[in-house]
Amino acid sequence: MFNALVVEKNEEGKTSASVQQMSLEQLPAGDVTVAVEYSTVNYKDGLCIGPGGGLVRNYPHIPGIDFAGTVEASDDPRYKAGDKVVLTGWRVGEAYWGGYSQKARVKADWLVPLPAGLNTRQAMAVGTAGFTAMLAVLALEDHGIKDGPVLVTGAAGGVGSVATAILANLGHKVAAVTGRPETAEYLTSLGATQIVAREELNETVKRPLEGETWGGCVDAVGGEMLARLLGQMQYGASVSAVGLAGGAGLPATVIPFLLRGVNLLGIDSVMQPYANRVRAWERIAKDLPMDKLEAMIVPATLSDLPSLGRDILKGQVKGRVVVDVNA
Repeated sequence: MFNALVVEKNEEGKTSASVQQMSLEQLPAGDVTVAVEYSTVNYKDGLCIGPGGGLVRNYPHIPGIDFAGTVEASDDPRYKAGDKVVLTGWRVGEAYWGGYSQKARVKADWLVPLPAGLNTRQAMAVGTAGFTAMLAVLALEDHGIKDGPVLVTGAAGGVGSVATAILANLGHKVAAVTGRPETAEYLTSLGATQIVAREELNETVKRPLEGETWGGCVDAVGGEMLARLLGQMQYGASVSAVGLAGGAGLPATVIPFLLRGVNLLGIDSVMQPYANRVRAWERIAKDLPMDKLEAMIVPATLSDLPSLGRDILKGQVKGRVVVDVNA
């Protein structure tokens, strides 16, 4: 028997989450059984622990969109018992049972080997949020980061924290946007060179173009803020869009694209091919300073998850929550 966070739905459609004992026979079919060591809490996890957000199809459900651990059994030649592995994406924790469990059974295609230089706890301090941040930075690099500061919105959140630390470590000036003034010191410690109050950017203006300010942007907010900052990008600069904490609408014009050659780059971490995943994890191990990563970590256990799920949806989680599923 092992412990897992199980979400159930009653006849009225209300969900509730609790830690329950499970047996291996209850796990879904898959090629590889993993003894999970750590998971984490992402925005999507908040939806899946709580209301479902249209992501969870079937109940009872075990959320957790990522995990790291040790292979216990494998029917696939790529992995053997004792191998350390990481899983992010592939709709695990949404359509399939996920990482908020001491055991998981998954398809071998969904796994990547734990990158050299990281342990399983560090890998989950990175997690889906940090993996997404790295993909966003890679996309900016591929399209060319200009000489202005790189703007990071939602900077104190999971994606933003890691993006700030990586970009600063690579030598870029980082302007960190936050709606929580109390996080300014934290963001500066990660390498941000300036703090931008959310109020300065979170409403659209009538002018489609403003001064050319930012050499690149990692945007976790979307909505009006994304619409606004598109008009502030330097000529030929790019924005990596990774989230919608500020809403899914985009009340923008095409003027920045046409007159300034601005690029809006969509970043999907869920269905990334294997080679891209390995490239991103290798860069994380190289370009994310481990002391900065350590400073982001908020430790948690399975029983903390229902309240953390509520908190992340309200924008009240700072940094990266690392869930020790065996604690």
